Amino acid sequence: MGIIWTLVLGFVIGVFAKLLHPGKENMGFLATILLGIAGSFTAGIAGQMLGWYRAGEGAGFIASVIAAIILLVIYGKLRQRP
Repeated sequence: MGIIWTLVLGFVIGVFAKLLHPGKENMGFLATILLGIAGSFTAGIAGQMLGWYRAGEGAGFIASVIAAIILLVIYGKLRQRP
């Protein structure tokens, strides 16, 4: 059940990040899920480094969405390279 919950939350976080970030990214369903999971993972690692979370604690929803938006910006910049 934990894997299904991770996929659902990853999708929701990815959708929120795509809604809040201006522009159009041609990302499919699977890429949106991966974006959300990566955002949550990145927020958890950054939060542990800053002392916001302890090891094994999941990142908060807002921090995960913000990290996913940052990853979307990086993805957009890398995709624009000639």
